[in-house]
Amino acid sequence: MARTVFFHVGLPKTGTTYLQTILWNNREELLRQGILLPGFGPRQHLWASGVVREEPDLTKRHADAPQAWDVLVDEATAHPGTAVVSHEFFAAASAEQAARAVAALRDAEVHVVLTARDTLSLVTARWQEFVKNGSTVPIDGYPVSEDTDPRDAWDWGSLDVADVLRRWSTAVPPERVHVLTLPKPTEPRETLWLRFAALLGIDTERCDASGSEANESLGVVEVELLRRVNADLTGFTKPLDRGVWIRGYLAQGKLVPRRGEKFWPSPERVDELRARGDRAVDEIAARGYDVIGDLEDLRTPTAVPERRHPSSVTDAELVDVASATIAAMLTDVRQLTQERDRARRSPGRGLDRLDQPKALVKKAARRARRLWRRPQTR
Repeated sequence: MARTVFFHVGLPKTGTTYLQTILWNNREELLRQGILLPGFGPRQHLWASGVVREEPDLTKRHADAPQAWDVLVDEATAHPGTAVVSHEFFAAASAEQAARAVAALRDAEVHVVLTARDTLSLVTARWQEFVKNGSTVPIDGYPVSEDTDPRDAWDWGSLDVADVLRRWSTAVPPERVHVLTLPKPTEPRETLWLRFAALLGIDTERCDASGSEANESLGVVEVELLRRVNADLTGFTKPLDRGVWIRGYLAQGKLVPRRGEKFWPSPERVDELRARGDRAVDEIAARGYDVIGDLEDLRTPTAVPERRHPSSVTDAELVDVASATIAAMLTDVRQLTQERDRARRSPGRGLDRLDQPKALVKKAARRARRLWRRPQTR
């Protein structure tokens, strides 16, 4: 039976994938230190979050998805040391679902871990991710709803730090709820990993944290172009399709490398998000959670750097970026077609397989999947 389970439940866009990448890259070393990551990989933890949150139609993700939570529980509770469960979509769970999840871990001492950042930068980053996954919602309309439906991991249910902590702290005492703030811009990037590792009792000297990359952002023109393109991508309804092709191939592969200008919501929305963040900081301070880092870093500064709003993007700017993007995509089509033609001419290669439409994009899909899985730090 696991003596301790650290349940890292989010928030999204707060270094979760950065931490998860380091954990999974060092899985064998962590096990030598007595720390288990149950399951086969981060995707199984994603599926498990869907089970806990009672997400409908989980088989659309994968046939094995409905069993994912049971797999993690069985492996974690059979382990004699420490176990770690980590996915940011757990943040959206209701208080009742959180309590059931903790109870399923039986007699283990469960600690809830939440990584957090100021509300303005959080919502801005999460909206961009929403667009990368096919949304057409404008930035000032996100999150779409104040409802905290646990089946929806994109709304306030996974983004309101005070509310997430309120729900999860019904299952464990406040001293076992740990809030890790993101490092200040002036602090080393690895500060978050060192804080997280110290909490879990990980010997970082024996771990390799070099394999985790920063998740670069879309610029204001690029994100507005993608938002508009999404309206025409009506055939991309499956999560895997959206992840591989919209997020991976188009967003990460073609638009992110342009390194465009940063952006904010409207000034009115900035004020709303700042006030919401201030209320959250006050509540966290009053509830007695274990805060690792500076709680004041969760406040949006009174003065923020001036940035454009996506609505300011002109048609001329969109045409420029769209033109360059289409040219890059045509280059990919040419390269893949040439590779297909060379393969057809190669001895011993079956033409029937190469004649299938999927063959033309198979290599591009592999590239896109790699981009889709790239670590996200903020």
